[in-house]
Amino acid sequence: MANALLTPELLRRLEQFQLLAARRAKSSAKGERRSRARGQSVEFADYRTYVHGDDFRYLDWNLYGRLERLFLKLYEEERELPVRIFLDASESMSFGTPRKFDFARQVAAALGYVALCGFDRVSVIPFPNSPSDPRSDAGARSMELAARGALRSVRGRKSGIQFFQNLSALTAGGAANLNEALRRGALEARQAGLALVLSDFLDPAGYEAGLDALIGRGFQVDLVQIFSPEEISPTTFGDLRLVDSETGGMQEVTFGRYRMKAYQQTVQNFIQRLREFCQARGINFFTVSSNMSLEELLLKQLRKAEVWA
Repeated sequence: MANALLTPELLRRLEQFQLLAARRAKSSAKGERRSRARGQSVEFADYRTYVHGDDFRYLDWNLYGRLERLFLKLYEEERELPVRIFLDASESMSFGTPRKFDFARQVAAALGYVALCGFDRVSVIPFPNSPSDPRSDAGARSMELAARGALRSVRGRKSGIQFFQNLSALTAGGAANLNEALRRGALEARQAGLALVLSDFLDPAGYEAGLDALIGRGFQVDLVQIFSPEEISPTTFGDLRLVDSETGGMQEVTFGRYRMKAYQQTVQNFIQRLREFCQARGINFFTVSSNMSLEELLLKQLRKAEVWA
């Protein structure tokens, strides 16, 4: 399966994994996940006393021979796991070499592909809500809107090629509005499942309300915070005019090499606050650089944290 996001070798390795959900699936659609619903799969769940009208095919005659009472065998019905991937497509994600947005799309492609191979339903939710890149023409914007619509509900391994193509059509631009995107995504979901949030979390309005909305809705949340190498260790010094890529606000600063340690401590403090917020709510948290090996995150860190196995 050729695509520009993941190598064929990595795809073959990802096909061996399955997303792990601590909470059982509650979707009404058939899939390969155990749920609390009782159905007719091969996975035995429990017994209950026979009542008039029950199907005789599910009676346990061995148990009747021992207890002289009729019991019905119950089985766990397999359901799909709804997987919602929140992809930060704001202007700040276009920063860095490699771009943070390019790395985020690769992670989304990998996570989505594992879910599709497991017959789970995948929804990719880019935010802001619509493409905001002023450099794109009307035709490109129309194609991206179509790709965004197609990514709202994807299922089945055969959808993989189109899934990758639609992800590749996304662009980054505009202001994130992270809290609103996560709140809206939580409210729109008909069933809670697994929520994967890919962002730099550099929204002045914060992230707390949005993540709490997902938790309150019953989602299991995994979070990947993505920085560029330049954000972690800047290489530009002197008298600078800094421009906010999303708001256009400007600020003049003097940034000398002697301030590097203080700057890096500020970055680490920001990461630590987010980490502690996640730990208090049972959220899997990963922070990565956009020049990090994709295999290191996917095949080592996520596997070690039991995001998949």
